[in-house]
Amino acid sequence: MSLARRHYERVMAQQRSATLAVAAGERAPAAASAYELMRARLGNDLRRLREIQSVEKKIELKRDLLPEYDAWVAGALAADAPTEDEIVTHAMIWRIDIGDFAGALPIARHVLKHRLPLPERFDRTAPTLLAEEVAEGALKLLGKSEPFDLAVLREVDALVADEDIFDQVRAKLEKAMGLAFALAADSLGADGPAGAQRAGLTQARRHLSRALDLDGKCGVKKRIEQIDSQLKKLGEEEA
Repeated sequence: MSLARRHYERVMAQQRSATLAVAAGERAPAAASAYELMRARLGNDLRRLREIQSVEKKIELKRDLLPEYDAWVAGALAADAPTEDEIVTHAMIWRIDIGDFAGALPIARHVLKHRLPLPERFDRTAPTLLAEEVAEGALKLLGKSEPFDLAVLREVDALVADEDIFDQVRAKLEKAMGLAFALAADSLGADGPAGAQRAGLTQARRHLSRALDLDGKCGVKKRIEQIDSQLKKLGEEEA
């Protein structure tokens, strides 16, 4: 995409959002036309995705397509207005789908702040989708003892803290945070800063216990027992 086109789409997105925020139903003609063109492009890309059966190949295509929407999304976020925008919500979902959780967060903040609805075919609210998809992405990595960015999990937790989401979904998020803290603590070992491993394990236990409170079948009981043993051993070593 050329720099001129990026600039144009960013300006049109910002103008459309700002115009609709000031006077509902009144659009700057150029911005309205630009939005319809973007929607047409999105519709074509969605059709391309529907023709693909492989999830892996769908992800590859989404990764290739996303830069085409970056300028528009940047303009919409800069306008900071409660304007429904299918381009913005799809960009958030696609970022999550390809595992770019850090890239999805700025869009998610905008979507949740302005209570933007997801596309009609989605049966989850934006907070539920965000919490569940990020948690599941984290759990997939953590299940293989691969680290996941705790900052992402904590920000998602903060974003959905006051939202009405299913207990089982919040339990997944708490479990992911607990396992992430536990993995980070285990990586420190005895060579880490004094008290750091204990602090990490304590945080891990708190999140895992909360997950268990929310969903008794979330599969954390054994890990809590392991952490209790680790904390007991650390206490004996420090005594």
